[in-house]
Amino acid sequence: MKAWVVLAILAGSTVPTVPTVATVPTGPAVARVSRDEGIQRDAAGQVEALRNEGKYAEAIVLARQADLAPQLGELLRMTGRWDEAERVLTDAQARNRPDSLLVILQLALLREERGQRDAAFRDFDRFIDFYNNRQDRLTSAELAAVATAVEHLSVKNYDLARDALRAYDEAIAADSGNLEARIALGELFLSRYNGAEAQATFEGVLGQDSLQPRALIGLARTARFSGSGGVTDLINLALAVNPHLVEGHVLLAELLSEVDDYAGARRELAAALEVNPRSLRALSTRAAVEWLAGDSSAFEVSRRQVQALNPHYASFYETVGDLVGRHRLYDDAARFARRGVTLDTLAWDAYRLLGINELRLGAMDSGRVHLERAFAGDPFDVWTKNTLDLLDTLDTFPVRSTQHFRVVADPGEIDLLAPYAIPLADEAYAEMSKRYGVTLDRPTRLELFRRHADFSVRTMGLVGLGALGVSFGPVVAMDAPSARPTGAFNWGSTLWHELAHTFHMKVSDYHVPRWFTEGLAVYEEHLAREGWGDDVTPGFLTAYKAKRLLPVSQLNDGFIRPAYPEQLGYSYYEASLVCQMIAEQRGFPTLVALLRAFSDRLDTPAAFRRVLGTDMKTFEGQFTTWLERRFSTELGATSEHPTGIAGSVSPVAISERARKHPEDFRAQLAMGQLLAKDKRYAEAKPYLERAKALFPEYAEEDGPYWLLAESAQAAGDVRRAAAELSEMTAINERSYKARVMLADLRLALGDSAGAVKALDEAMFIDPTDPAIHQRLADLAEALHRPTLAVREWRALVALDPAGPAVAYY
Repeated sequence: MKAWVVLAILAGSTVPTVPTVATVPTGPAVARVSRDEGIQRDAAGQVEALRNEGKYAEAIVLARQADLAPQLGELLRMTGRWDEAERVLTDAQARNRPDSLLVILQLALLREERGQRDAAFRDFDRFIDFYNNRQDRLTSAELAAVATAVEHLSVKNYDLARDALRAYDEAIAADSGNLEARIALGELFLSRYNGAEAQATFEGVLGQDSLQPRALIGLARTARFSGSGGVTDLINLALAVNPHLVEGHVLLAELLSEVDDYAGARRELAAALEVNPRSLRALSTRAAVEWLAGDSSAFEVSRRQVQALNPHYASFYETVGDLVGRHRLYDDAARFARRGVTLDTLAWDAYRLLGINELRLGAMDSGRVHLERAFAGDPFDVWTKNTLDLLDTLDTFPVRSTQHFRVVADPGEIDLLAPYAIPLADEAYAEMSKRYGVTLDRPTRLELFRRHADFSVRTMGLVGLGALGVSFGPVVAMDAPSARPTGAFNWGSTLWHELAHTFHMKVSDYHVPRWFTEGLAVYEEHLAREGWGDDVTPGFLTAYKAKRLLPVSQLNDGFIRPAYPEQLGYSYYEASLVCQMIAEQRGFPTLVALLRAFSDRLDTPAAFRRVLGTDMKTFEGQFTTWLERRFSTELGATSEHPTGIAGSVSPVAISERARKHPEDFRAQLAMGQLLAKDKRYAEAKPYLERAKALFPEYAEEDGPYWLLAESAQAAGDVRRAAAELSEMTAINERSYKARVMLADLRLALGDSAGAVKALDEAMFIDPTDPAIHQRLADLAEALHRPTLAVREWRALVALDPAGPAVAYY
């Protein structure tokens, strides 16, 4: 695939219309090169071209013959030949060479990699004098060298990062074709959390050389940082150009480890270490993979290798901590980060990692201390800045404590939400501790945020997270009902879902795969309340028929790196169906047994072999059979014809489609919607009835249940209207107006208890309407249910009504 095609995958990317493909020699004869400056420049270009193709041995020979000491030293360093690199560079430094500045830089980088930081910093410091005391104009390459040196010094003085940026800009201004400077600039932007500028910079490089492998890797890292798509495609393209690109193999290994493909990650790391057996990043990543796979001996081998190469390399612990933290091993992540800051007091990333994971574990005070330390050293870190700002907000949140929970919420909402959240959380604790056979060893901190942006920052340090809640184990954070529009979600089922994760992590010792814990949490929602949890949708079954759902063995990909926007939601529901099938056929204890198998560091195929006695291919066949039997009616009624909503095509076309295809759910619903819109309920009824029979799980507010209830109401048939809304709310967890209307209908039928049930359910969608609380309190009193009445009057007081005396009384 062409680079410019891959770039189109990235949201908001600028795609070069005519990519420039670099002309790369495929096998030049290595001959002695004249010392003539022009020929030497040509040799330098050939060396760079060979390097970009991964032909390092040929590049080294040519660089040696052309006396290109800086390039030779760099090539030797990046292939792990450190001693030889030092000899070459030290010898070159002793001679009065025109490229001495570039030699000094390479020597400093080598010393830093070997852990000789003081010596490296002394060399880096010299570049400031070179820049300030220059007698002649510095070349583009020399300006880029100054920028690189100053960038490395910025770990001690963050202001120097701005000087590095200025020097890179000067280098590019001196030679717009200096792609090395542009790539380094993009990496500087990315290291300072500026994804937009990094993306633009790397795309600028690819506009000049569409197959520049390091720019492709930079763009892949930027896409990963920003959560864009196409990361793997970019890496694979870079490796197609340069199959020996260490950075590409390491990044791909990290991505594979995130979906628990440890064998694949090991293969990529082996390829990286074959090129550079001293790659500290590759060895650190390999250690993380072995830790995740449960091989502590192999982890220790890698750790000792890194320590022998560079005893001061704190990034080892930061790399390992970051990767294990991505697998929800927050305690391990904090321990590794703590070792990193002990080893290097300038390890700002490790300080941030330590602070973030302490916050995830509920250690709020020490988490703040370490984040403040990280921010003092690196104030460009937007994640740390956002989190510290959030902590200032959290400090104002009051806490309501019980035996098992600490509920934390906005001071304007805590008195409203706690009377609902605490009993529900206690109920979840009682049921799940029995179901899973464990108790939690400390109270769970439950944080409810009235601003979704605050919840997003709490979760990942940035705004823009699409999730409703997250469980870190001892800490659960989620949107409060006020964070989203009424009907956007059910905050009660979200709370139950996230607490389920806490129990799953406890049973599995935090080693549960993402797909399994999410599927099991959705299944738990179904067990908690009638109507809670996701249900099948026409889109899901259409995707199934189009073979766009992932097989069970690959479901983690749908959570970690969904290939299309709907795939994440489809993966949640598919995973829940897997759990439902296992529970129906083998009982809920089998699901618990799988959690325990995961605690032994088994992957999904091994866990299924142990617990279910089957391989993945066989299980996937059984699941397909079960799913098609479970949804046989709905599958037959689901087509890809775009007649899902009345008005999307002409009324005549809708009518014709509905007449010719009585088995097409979308066509029948669209015709019913069209007629109901004009109040032609009698004509709409047969279409709506047929749509309901074809796809009974479709219970949205534009669906047959609602429209049939509306039709019945119009005809004065209160009982039928109530029956339709009862069926609807038994499926749809989010419809607030259906529950309020159902309460009215049940009261009209003399069913006060049924009205109370409907209004009580509505509170877990939106508890902010004082009039509903008053109605529910009055009904509870009439039914002699004082506990419920007290809860509702307390809620009314918390909402600060205009006339509070009655509520207080």
